[in-house]
Amino acid sequence: MQKAPFLSSFCFFMIFLSFLGLSFGADTLSSGQSMNDGETRVSSGQGFELGFFSPGSSKSRFLGIWYKMTPETVVWVANRDNPLNDSGGVLTFSDEGNLILLNQSKSVIWSSYSSVVLRNPVAQLLESGNLVLREDASSSSEDYSWQSFDHPSDTLLSSMKLGWDFRTGTEKYLTSWKSRDDPSPGEYTFRLRIHGLPQFEVFNNASVMKFRSGSWNGIQFSGLSIGVNPISRQIFVYNQTDVYFEYDHLKDGILTRIVLNESGLLQRLARKKGGVSWTVMYSHPIDPCENYALCGANGFCRSNIYSRCDCLRGFVPKVPEQWQMLDWSGGCVRKVSVNCSKGEEFFKLSRVKLPDLIDFWLDENISLAECRVRCLKNCSCTAYANSDVRGGGSGCLMWFGDLMDTSEFEDAVYEQDLHIRLSASQLYLIQIPTKRKRLVVTIGVTSAISGLLLLGIILWTVTLTWKRVSKIRDSRHAKDDIDLPLFELDTIAAATNNFSPTNMIGSGGFGSVYKLIMQGNLSTNQEIAVQRLSKNSGQGREEFMNEAASIAGLQHKNLVGLLGCCIEKEERMLIYEYMTNKSLDNFIFDCNRPFSLEWEKRFDIIIGIGRGLLYLHQDSKVQVIHRDLKTSNILLDANLNPKISDFGLARIFRGDEKEARTKRIIGTFGYMCPEYAIDGKFSVKSDVFSFGVLLLETVSGKRNRGFCHQCHHHNLLGHAWLLWNEGRALELTDDSLADSCIEFQVERSIQVGLLCVQKFPADRPTMSSVVFMLANQEAILPQPKQPGFYMEEKSNKLGFDFTERTLYKSSRDYNNARSSIDTLFTRHFCKSPGILVQVA
Repeated sequence: MQKAPFLSSFCFFMIFLSFLGLSFGADTLSSGQSMNDGETRVSSGQGFELGFFSPGSSKSRFLGIWYKMTPETVVWVANRDNPLNDSGGVLTFSDEGNLILLNQSKSVIWSSYSSVVLRNPVAQLLESGNLVLREDASSSSEDYSWQSFDHPSDTLLSSMKLGWDFRTGTEKYLTSWKSRDDPSPGEYTFRLRIHGLPQFEVFNNASVMKFRSGSWNGIQFSGLSIGVNPISRQIFVYNQTDVYFEYDHLKDGILTRIVLNESGLLQRLARKKGGVSWTVMYSHPIDPCENYALCGANGFCRSNIYSRCDCLRGFVPKVPEQWQMLDWSGGCVRKVSVNCSKGEEFFKLSRVKLPDLIDFWLDENISLAECRVRCLKNCSCTAYANSDVRGGGSGCLMWFGDLMDTSEFEDAVYEQDLHIRLSASQLYLIQIPTKRKRLVVTIGVTSAISGLLLLGIILWTVTLTWKRVSKIRDSRHAKDDIDLPLFELDTIAAATNNFSPTNMIGSGGFGSVYKLIMQGNLSTNQEIAVQRLSKNSGQGREEFMNEAASIAGLQHKNLVGLLGCCIEKEERMLIYEYMTNKSLDNFIFDCNRPFSLEWEKRFDIIIGIGRGLLYLHQDSKVQVIHRDLKTSNILLDANLNPKISDFGLARIFRGDEKEARTKRIIGTFGYMCPEYAIDGKFSVKSDVFSFGVLLLETVSGKRNRGFCHQCHHHNLLGHAWLLWNEGRALELTDDSLADSCIEFQVERSIQVGLLCVQKFPADRPTMSSVVFMLANQEAILPQPKQPGFYMEEKSNKLGFDFTERTLYKSSRDYNNARSSIDTLFTRHFCKSPGILVQVA
């Protein structure tokens, strides 16, 4: 009974402490409180943490906010310019209610500097990562006297604004860290410039531009793609009081942030909650044409050509010798100067990122036709364009002097046209009037015919004779060079019903393939297939001879059997053993097939392809590099045994030759390794890369090229890489394999596939190692590194897909616009795959 008063006091004390805990939670700092180094505040949802940290190997201390996960990712730093030299820092309040950071000697080294005086200040770390300062802890008002979101560091989080508030004249922008160990303001800044029309810019401390987005045209920035991002919704506001960009999350389980790193690279990163690492979704600048003014003044940059730069129409290189060395910085100058003479006009350049707004004039209230008239009247006007592309276009932009940073922009949702001024003489060379053109052509043709008629008659007889001799000689040489049985053209024509379309079983590459009608006319008793070289193929003869020579002496059960050839008259044909089940892609990609290959058979096919490739690389008399390994070139016989086919692009390595290079890049995108597609280098590791792609396609039932996922824009390689890093590799498996897959075999196959598609050739295994790793369960496999070409090439380049919410009059208009953009996204990212062949 004597213990009752003590128990009562104890219970009251605990209740009091509980009350204090409710009033001053783990996410708040209230008047009269302070936070020492070693203490933290955590947001209510455990998403972010406020405290003191030392970045990397630095011993300096900073007050910052970071994601509460491992490893810590800092998103905001208070005292960037004034680090603490020890762990004596204290965060508290000033008499005016501002947050202040004190060092060990109690000197203020950082303050929130709000002009509003607070009597009962409360600082709270919100679940958004925003540190806010306001009056009274019980208030839920968003009327903050200060917030960290108004003072970004190097990171843009969801709901943060990047841009301008015209009412207060304040600007929010990102500044990179000096280094990974030093969060003080670095060399690069990312901001929204509003000179004329808004555009994003990255530049360094010397005000040298690194990248710009192109100006806002009412729908998008003229150099940035617009598309729907399934992870977040992008918003761009441009009105009388504000111009800013922000985004918000669409998926609760995925975090995203935009970071300006210490190298000036703007990156968008994503991470699944509970994941182990951040994935780079987009980087900017990544394409060479995105580097500011790469082609100099009056230059024009194209992303898909080797030389990158060309001069705008009517201009020539200022220093031709530099351009020959691929140094385009000198830019271009006019061939003929303009002087307001009669007949001057404009050349239209479509789908472009408009030139930088340096020396320009803007009138948003006139039409394009009036803009043209004004430009013609001003002798200094170089070019003009619409300032707004909505509703057919409106407004006028005029440039004076040099045109800087103009480039091709094929991903534009709405075409942006640039009209470049040309002198009358230059225009004449481009567009000769119809009557004058006909006259010139008539005179030219008549003169040419008169001059060449006699010579043609003389040469005709000589040429005809020479061709006949050459045909006989080439035919004999070809027969001598190829150690294969020769079939007669008449026999094959009769067996195929004179190459009737009803006997055609396929076409592509360099010709058509026919199945022979068995009538006992041929010496063989088996079904055979004939590949007939197209007469219109400019490359076909070379590839034909190459294929025949490459596989004439190759004998392996996983290589298609070449039975003979036909070299007669203009015809070039290869005769193969007939494959009843056609090619592998018909089984793994065709959703309409009555049945799908079970895992055991798929695994046998993978092993068979690997052994066939190993034979080519190591066990045959000559080392053969296939260079076009893909699912459509894997034929299946009656028992579904795989046979590697189509050796038209194959190359033979002799002696000590390990690597070769070509300027003629031919093959199938999606299967090409990076070193071949970019530099023309190929080796046995090129085939290993293609085999890795083929393996992952066989496991997943999805094509690498054209792969589409709702949560990212990676191709199949990137998707497999993400799943592997997150320990979810088995999710890559084709749904049709649910009842037949052997999990450890599937996971091992995915790991081997990722090892084969690693970015650098030296990291990829040889085919002997690949076959060993697949066939031996006890073999210890290394961890794969990042794949090459793991991001879809046509993906949204920066990750910004803007929706200008202030420009739609109603929610219905907004929804209609969003529906249109959704459709464009589907066409853009989920396009049907196909075999693409490019010759460079």
